Amino acid sequence: MSRTSEGPPDVGDHSGHSVVRLLRSMVPQRPRFMRGTRIDDGVRAPVIRTERLLLRPHRLADADAWYALQSDPRVVEHLSWPLRTRAESFVHLAHRTRHDSLEHRDDFLALAVELDGRLIGDASLHLRSLERPGRRLEIGWVIGPDWQGHGYAREAAEAMLRFAFVDLSASVVEAHMTSANSASKVLADRLGFEEVSNDDGQRVMAMTDERWRMLHRAD
Repeated sequence: MSRTSEGPPDVGDHSGHSVVRLLRSMVPQRPRFMRGTRIDDGVRAPVIRTERLLLRPHRLADADAWYALQSDPRVVEHLSWPLRTRAESFVHLAHRTRHDSLEHRDDFLALAVELDGRLIGDASLHLRSLERPGRRLEIGWVIGPDWQGHGYAREAAEAMLRFAFVDLSASVVEAHMTSANSASKVLADRLGFEEVSNDDGQRVMAMTDERWRMLHRAD
């Protein structure tokens, strides 16, 4: 469960606030023509299939499964997500459905991780810089405890990395996590990330395009 999965600030901590206040926070995004430079190879509402999983935009129909994740202390332990009520979780999911594209700087893409028709987690990318070479993204992943230990987080993360490097021409992909998040550190190591910093309780792991292609030459 890496930090990018949390999303941008407008979907962050709202624990203890009323649903009314949450709804007020759902202000419309600026029109795309006002959001600065748009990359030519940007994506909207991608769908990614792996051997066992489907990664696709979030839907309000996922509300029950999303609430099950957000009300589980094991899920939020290493994230800034609070434990949310059912109503708060629904509003958070509504935000998630809006984050379906990567075209402008700081765009956030959140995809539901689906197994056999059921949402089991979330995989995300945050577009931090646009220019090529040098384009940088952050990756995040969350898999519900009931489905951990089966390689689903790795499968989803590998698919998102391939998407970042092949479809979005990333030069580097970072994974940010708390220093105490040993499970995400182990997964990042297995994926081939290298640690670049570990300060003030926050660890940053990085994967370069060159390293990713070296690790996947056989593909």
